[in-house]
Amino acid sequence: MRRILTFTGKIRNPKTILAFSCLFAGFFTLPAVAIERVKTENPVYEYKLDNGLKILVKQDKRAPIAVMQLWYKVGSSYEQNGLTGVSHVLEHMMFKGTQKHPDGEFNRIINENGAQDNAFTSKDYTAYYQVIAADRLQVAMELEADRMRNLLLPPAEFKKEIEVVKEERRWRTDDKPTSLTYEQFNAMAFMNSPYRNPVIGWMADLNAMQVEDLRAWYERWYAPNNATLVVVGDVDPQKVRDLAQQYYGAIKPTEVIPPPKPQQEVAQTGVRHIKVKAPAELPYLMMGYKAPGLLGAKEAWEPYALDVLASILDGGNSSRFAKDLVRGKAIASEASAWYSNDGRLPDLFVLSGMPTKGEKLETVKTALLEQVTKLQQQPVSAEELERVKAQVIAGEIYQRDSQRHQATLLGSYESVGLGYAVADAYVDNILAITPEQVQAVAKKYLVEDGLTIAELDPQPIDPNKPKIAPNFVR
Repeated sequence: MRRILTFTGKIRNPKTILAFSCLFAGFFTLPAVAIERVKTENPVYEYKLDNGLKILVKQDKRAPIAVMQLWYKVGSSYEQNGLTGVSHVLEHMMFKGTQKHPDGEFNRIINENGAQDNAFTSKDYTAYYQVIAADRLQVAMELEADRMRNLLLPPAEFKKEIEVVKEERRWRTDDKPTSLTYEQFNAMAFMNSPYRNPVIGWMADLNAMQVEDLRAWYERWYAPNNATLVVVGDVDPQKVRDLAQQYYGAIKPTEVIPPPKPQQEVAQTGVRHIKVKAPAELPYLMMGYKAPGLLGAKEAWEPYALDVLASILDGGNSSRFAKDLVRGKAIASEASAWYSNDGRLPDLFVLSGMPTKGEKLETVKTALLEQVTKLQQQPVSAEELERVKAQVIAGEIYQRDSQRHQATLLGSYESVGLGYAVADAYVDNILAITPEQVQAVAKKYLVEDGLTIAELDPQPIDPNKPKIAPNFVR
């Protein structure tokens, strides 16, 4: 399922772009028109500077703005034990100033130009973006280029910012029972893959982190030959390339960018189960199956079939979970399925559910597994498959109306090694999936030997515990 992103400081955990049936039902009777619209979009212009910086530019003249994103090929999956969270902490410190632009100047200049800016860290990359008037693109270009190699990383600022990150971790994970369950679930599901570690880092590693750790990380990975500059908007591609040459061209590359260690996941040989005890009102369940991604899949069609499978289960109000578990039997207050196929490493096909008050968690678990069994025993109908494919078309058109989303697709695919051209082939690959292929991946991957189950066991909530508003947003 096509992600936008999963990262700390989450905008959202996008499970799918397939679930737009209610908003875009009008497109469903016009698949040919929709497909043609997707295929005739403006091309991507690709350039590369002598120092290794890759530049991707796509024109979109519907609004006089430009989205500029700078992607570094480093995220939490590059981190070794004892240093988890360093990519995200460095992201925070990237706003603390250079010699040319001291702390606060970056945001002041961006705001004075009526622009927006932020950043995000994921498992596989770290990215910084600005949304700015197209005729002021060079303002963002100059600022971003300056902090690529000139960050000051003052120790005093680090001491303050690491406490901000710890507060973020407490608020987003430690004090949220479902998030805590998800973190423990990942740590149990993966034994060797670095996807087992949280992007924000383990608290013990944050406590032990030093500014020298950030400096070494910055010097190792933040270089033009480990970055991709993406610009989408009302721009001239050649002029963008010239601006990039002007501001980035003189930056020296890192001589050697070390490839990350493979850290291939150990083969799972049986179901794994974990129970998480935390203060909560209701129990919660997560079940994850090992599944391949687009990179390294033995059969190129399988990740797309898994994508379709996830949408059959959880793709809007007409999906099986919504009809059978939430509205039909009314045993679940929520039931979800998601799958990420666009990482640099294999990930999980995940099911989750929360019972309605009075229902047992075991009832929800049984119902979720029954849905899996149905998919394994009987191919989906042609009608149901067409519904999913229509949602793909509608969702693709809707997402591409966003300049920021277009840039994000280009940058994320390029950063994990898939190449940006994968985005253009997505719709065709989904439309080619057959009922037999959906059944085949359900039989092959949704099996007990590759299953991890996490259950949230609710503990009493302290009524006297103060509720503190978050204080970590930049």
